[in-house]
Amino acid sequence: MKNITLLSLVAATVLFTGCGEDAKKAATDAATAATETVKESTANAVDATKDVAKDTASSAMDSVKDAASSVVDSVKGKAAEVTTAAKVEAEKIAAAAAEKVGEVKVAAEAKAADAAQALKDRAAAATESAKETATNAMDSVKDAAAATTAAAGAAVDSVKETASETVEVAKEAVTADNAAGKAAYAKCAGCHGADGKTKALGKSAVIAGQSATELASALAEYKAGTRNVAGMGMLMKGQVASMSDEDMKAVAAYISAL
Repeated sequence: MKNITLLSLVAATVLFTGCGEDAKKAATDAATAATETVKESTANAVDATKDVAKDTASSAMDSVKDAASSVVDSVKGKAAEVTTAAKVEAEKIAAAAAEKVGEVKVAAEAKAADAAQALKDRAAAATESAKETATNAMDSVKDAAAATTAAAGAAVDSVKETASETVEVAKEAVTADNAAGKAAYAKCAGCHGADGKTKALGKSAVIAGQSATELASALAEYKAGTRNVAGMGMLMKGQVASMSDEDMKAVAAYISAL
C-alpha cells in the first residue's frame, strides 16, 4: 500500500508541475526515490518473509521431532510390553514342557522297570524249567546208563561163561580126540605135571595152554639139538629123540589144550 501511495504522489506531482525540464527532473528524481523506496520495502518484506519462514520451518521441524520422539517412545514402550509378554509366555511354555517331560520320563522309567521285572520273572521261570528238565534228563540218562551197564555186565559175564564153557568143551574134545598126544605126554608129565602147569626142575615156563604151533616148533628144535632153554637142552633132546614129527604135533596139541 505504501508503494502505491508513493507512486500516486509522484504521478500527481508530475501532472501539477508541467512538462518543464525541472519538472521532468523532479519527476525522475521522485520516481527514482520511489523505486528505491519500493526496492527497500520489497527487500525488507522478503527478509521478513524469510525470517517468518525460518521461524515457521524451525517450529515445524521441532514439532516433527517431538512427534517422532513421541512415536519412538511409544513404539519402544509397546515393544518392551510385547517383549515382556513374550518372555512370560515363553517361560510358561518352557515350564509346561519341562513338566510334561518329567511326566513322560517317570512313565517311561515305570514302564522300563515293569518290563525289566517281567523279563527277570520270565528268565527265572525259564531257568527253573531248564534246571528241572536237565535234572530229569540227567536222571533218565543215569538210569539208562545204569541199566546199560548192568545189561553189559550181564552180557559180558554171559559171554565169559559161554567162552569158558566153550574152551573147556574144546579142550575136552581135543583131549578126547588126541589119544596119541595124551599117550606121548606121559613121559613129559614127570617134569611138567599131569596138567602141564609145573615148572620142570623149577626152571622152565608153564607149558599148559601155550600155542600148539610154537610148542611143536620148540620140540623139533630140542630134537635137532638147536634149542637149550634154562640148560635143559640135552634133557629135552633125550625125551623127544624117539618122537616122530606127527608125535610132536600130537603132544603139542594136547599140551595147548590143557
